[in-house]
Amino acid sequence: MTAPKSVDVGRFLREELGSASPDLLRSMVKTFAEALMSAEADAVCGAEYGERSDGRTNQRNGYRAREWDTRAGSVELAIPKLRHGSYFPDWLLQHRRRAEQALVSVVATAYLLGVSTRRVEKLVEQLGITGLSKSQVSEMAAHLDAQVEAFRNRPLDTGPYTFLALDALVVKVRERGRIVGVHTLIATGVNADGQREVLGLDVTSDEDGAGWLQFLRSLTARGLSGVRLVVSDAHRGLVSAIGAALPGAGWQRCRTHYLRNLLTKVPKSAQPWVATLVRTIFDQPDIDAVRAQYARTVTTLAERFPDAADHLDDAREELLAFTAFPRDIWRQIWSNNPQERLNKEIRRRTDVVGIFPNRAAIIRLIGAVLAEQTDEWSEGRRYMSLETLVKARMTVITTEGTDTDPATTQLTAA
Repeated sequence: MTAPKSVDVGRFLREELGSASPDLLRSMVKTFAEALMSAEADAVCGAEYGERSDGRTNQRNGYRAREWDTRAGSVELAIPKLRHGSYFPDWLLQHRRRAEQALVSVVATAYLLGVSTRRVEKLVEQLGITGLSKSQVSEMAAHLDAQVEAFRNRPLDTGPYTFLALDALVVKVRERGRIVGVHTLIATGVNADGQREVLGLDVTSDEDGAGWLQFLRSLTARGLSGVRLVVSDAHRGLVSAIGAALPGAGWQRCRTHYLRNLLTKVPKSAQPWVATLVRTIFDQPDIDAVRAQYARTVTTLAERFPDAADHLDDAREELLAFTAFPRDIWRQIWSNNPQERLNKEIRRRTDVVGIFPNRAAIIRLIGAVLAEQTDEWSEGRRYMSLETLVKARMTVITTEGTDTDPATTQLTAA
């Protein structure tokens, strides 16, 4: 793809007007934007395109295509690439533009509904959105809602989704004159291309089995399939919901969340020692070593804290579910830490709002953040290799009449 190095404005207008092109405005926007980017890239390089100069500090290295949504329609631009470093027109393509627009919309809606605080009023002034009319806010919200709903209801057709991560965030909302906490359910998965993808978002009044079951069934109705392992905390009713909606899928209890629960069983002074002891389980090189260290840890812990040892022993299989999959992805599936990083990005936006005016505002803001995050994941490198996914989709079958010793198992394609 090439872009114009310079523009003869008079000639361009004559040609376009002479041809009476219906796409005149879009064509003008594209030509002028690419000319501006070319000039900026020349400035970064220290010389014009193709010019030999002692002052040159960099060179062009082709172009990359990127769509730009404008009022004239969607325009495909050719953005210059540099041989050393990178050039990115931040005046043109703003990261997370949907999410930031959603944040403005939510705060403005709260302000117009009369439920804002002094802190929110100051934020409104800092964002420069004082004086927004109700019609402007409604138009902005309707545009965002259409994008978010399309994202939330899209077909899940890039499966099988071998690994599924589930988590919930509590968000405050004003309902019927009271401030209550509602639960935002979020599902992410690893698709057939090895990329992470946000699969679903919903808001429920309670994080119980019924809420999780309805959420998971909505995902399967949209095409969720091929799930081999679900990673999550021990949310109330979640395990039974997984069994009902995703038969055949295993459950990996998040080791990070579990350790926090376990440490409540021992005195505070002993918590660092217990935490270090439990972490040694996950530092082992293979399945046999992991299980052997788990047994030693339970025995060691029983000498001082028998209740904690029983608690750890009972959680053995749900904490070691990751061992049925390839060693090189253990870190990615034995906890919900990757999901926690996504949650921090969501919290960074929701904490600004504080109390949402309604549930639609929650979905609008969080949905916009998740849509942008999915776009970034799709453009980044693979989260898991295709070879690893093929191995992970193999089913471990225990030989009849034997125990669950890994030495007696064989693999069959799922």
